[in-house]
Amino acid sequence: MNVYYEGVLASMGINILLALSAYAMLATDRLSLGNAGFMAIGAYVSSFLTVELGWNLYPALAAGACAAAVTGALVGLPVLRLQGIYFVMGTLAFGEVVRTFFQNFEPTGGAYGMRGMSGTSLEMIAAFVAVFVLLFLAFEVSRAGRAAYAVRDDDQAARSIGINVTGARLLALVSGALIAGIAGALFAHYALYIESGNFNFLVSANAVLFVILGGMQTFWGAVLGAVIFTLLPEALRFLADWRLSAYGALLVALMVLRPEGLLTRTFLIRLWRARSGRDAA
Repeated sequence: MNVYYEGVLASMGINILLALSAYAMLATDRLSLGNAGFMAIGAYVSSFLTVELGWNLYPALAAGACAAAVTGALVGLPVLRLQGIYFVMGTLAFGEVVRTFFQNFEPTGGAYGMRGMSGTSLEMIAAFVAVFVLLFLAFEVSRAGRAAYAVRDDDQAARSIGINVTGARLLALVSGALIAGIAGALFAHYALYIESGNFNFLVSANAVLFVILGGMQTFWGAVLGAVIFTLLPEALRFLADWRLSAYGALLVALMVLRPEGLLTRTFLIRLWRARSGRDAA
């Protein structure tokens, strides 16, 4: 495969994982802008283990994901006490603290970054995407998934019927951190070089944007949003200097015309019924 197309597809796969990590929190009605921080933890921990300590990729990837998940649990305990915009600002502050930490942490290269990683392939990224899509399919019909959606729809009503709202949101935060950590580890070992600027605020904002524009009612919206808005800037390259302007205009138009996102649960139900009707016929 052409190197350019392979790179675009790899970026798309990593963006899908990031979108799913953001969706995990949005599924419980909490918007997190700290996913880039969890991604950085997964990237730097796994890179340090493979480059400096000679670990194999898979154990290092697992260690990076676990480090991000543990950090998510530690951060979630105090941050989940915040409400509304204060929660958003708390997660944003966390992401910036992590970025600044790695920018000045000499064992992982500091401002010069890290290099020398390798081992990630497009096939590996695709396999992880497939695994997490299957896990989210199972999650949607599980008890934990129904509890998360009940919390999203009305946390007071969910609490009144015995759902542990804080526990559901903590589980969502830890799960999102784990997925972001895996995305970071895969990114680091595919890009072969990382520095703290790779994990800035815009990375978290884009992950949330993928979910909102794709549709927040189902995880398929996160997947679709990541696919479309990874490929769209590449498709607009023929516009040269006007490419980003056209991209921004399309985003604004979509938010006006489809405020609920491209995919809704109602649309998926109708699609499923139409397909079932054709199969029956």
